[in-house]
Amino acid sequence: MDLLFDDTYYMKKALQEAEMAYEKGEVPIGAIVVIHDRIIARAHNLTEQLNDVTAHAEMQAITAAANFLGGKYLQDCTMYITLEPCQMCAGALYWSQISKIVYAAGDSQRGYKAMGTKLHPKTKILGGVLEKEASDLLKRFFVERRNLN
Repeated sequence: MDLLFDDTYYMKKALQEAEMAYEKGEVPIGAIVVIHDRIIARAHNLTEQLNDVTAHAEMQAITAAANFLGGKYLQDCTMYITLEPCQMCAGALYWSQISKIVYAAGDSQRGYKAMGTKLHPKTKILGGVLEKEASDLLKRFFVERRNLN
C-alpha cells in the first residue's frame, strides 16, 4: 500500500498541531514545514503559554525549519497552515523565501490578503485545503470561549 503524500495528507498533520493548541487553550492554528516529502518542523500557536504576541504557529515553524536546515531561507519548502497567515506571519514568510504556502481556512478580517500584505513573488499559494475542518475547529474554540465569559 502506497502512502499518498499530498496537500490533504500534510494539512491533516497541521490540523493535529491545531488540536494541540486547542487542548492548551490557544487559538487552534497549526503549521508544518515540508521539504522533499519530509516534515522538518511542526508548530502551533503558543501566544498564551509564552505570553508573546509573536508566537504564532507560522513563526514557530519558520524558526524550527530554519534551525533544522541550518539557514534562514526556506527555499524548496512548503508550509501547511490551518488558517491564512496574518500580516506579521506573511512578512516573515516573505523574508524566509518559502517556496509554497498551503492554508486551510481563509481569514477575511485579519489575513494577509485583507491587510494588503505581499508574499515573496516566487512563493506559490494554495488555499482551501481541508477548509471546513479548520474552520469548524476555530468556530468551536471561539464558541466555547464566549460561553466561558
